[in-house]
Amino acid sequence: MGLKKMPTLRIGALEAEMPIVQGAMGVGISLSDLASAVANAGGIGVIATPGIGQFEPDWDTNAKDANERALRKVIRKAKARTSGIIGVNVMVALSDYDNLIQCSVDEGADVLFLGAGLPLALPKTLPLAKLGELATKFVPIVSSGRAAKLVFKAWQKRYNHVPDAVVVEGPLAGGHLGFKKEQIDDPDYALEKILPDVIAVVRPYEEQFNRSIPVIAAGGIYTGADIHRFTELGAQGVQMGTRFVATHECDASMEFKEAYLSCKKEDIIIIDSPVGLPGRAIRDKFFERVSSGLKETFKCSWKCLRSCNFKNVPYCIALALTNAKKGNLEEGFAFAGANAYRVDKIVSVKELIGSLVEEYMAVAIQGSTATGMPV
Repeated sequence: MGLKKMPTLRIGALEAEMPIVQGAMGVGISLSDLASAVANAGGIGVIATPGIGQFEPDWDTNAKDANERALRKVIRKAKARTSGIIGVNVMVALSDYDNLIQCSVDEGADVLFLGAGLPLALPKTLPLAKLGELATKFVPIVSSGRAAKLVFKAWQKRYNHVPDAVVVEGPLAGGHLGFKKEQIDDPDYALEKILPDVIAVVRPYEEQFNRSIPVIAAGGIYTGADIHRFTELGAQGVQMGTRFVATHECDASMEFKEAYLSCKKEDIIIIDSPVGLPGRAIRDKFFERVSSGLKETFKCSWKCLRSCNFKNVPYCIALALTNAKKGNLEEGFAFAGANAYRVDKIVSVKELIGSLVEEYMAVAIQGSTATGMPV
């Protein structure tokens, strides 16, 4: 018998050689360089849309058009560098959510990941009666079986169509979290507990619509052994963000990457984001300043998040994340997953994927040997 390989990940007609989705990281951390490198290595590379227009000349005066223009450029650049699968993540909370989805479909994005809120409706500019005929696949990101049920029921009723896959993200993820603060360390909300709930919600829809709807596990997945564990629990793939920051191809500044390399476990903290959600980030001088009660001075030229009450918040999170992407960590901070302190070197995406495969195989072979099954 040949060696048991890492499984592929199929989303509709798309097939990724590796069951690995690179998590979208904004502002500007996962753009064309990282996404295309992951796609070339056999995974699904994902472009993050928040603040994507920040380097366009009219960002301060015409952010909506700047975002759309920049997204088109980044998708085209990524697709020119790979024949692999390129996805785009659009946050439901973004003010230009509809616009960015339509833009992504127009530019031929292979997959759209929809998170930071429940995507109960899609832009009316899409051919909503024929969603299944679009080449672009739609994948909501949820944090519970209940949330998955709400999305699937809404889409079935509105479009007679359901998502092509679903990502279930646990509380160990980086950035904004879909949990209350008290739930983050509660074992009842661990990814291992919520994954089966989401799988149970999706299964009847697979039967009803006579197609496979993969469930992708996310949040705190760090090693190939983790990938093996969650695929054994029923996930058809995993989403990983933190590991991809410490790669040569990541679009962040070297200072941003070094924040991961130098942080300790106690440096990774849960913050109260100005947009009303808990988030996980790396503690730095900026946090010390704003935690002391000082209010940062900033000008809001574009209310990028629908829920942001920019007149009352202590700082602009979009500006803080943009500064961090550029390497100015005196005026910003890095979002990070719970395992960021384990990062100890910068490698290429190809090396990272290779090590994940080796770790996965080591556990798979060990398990097969222990059960007496052929490998």
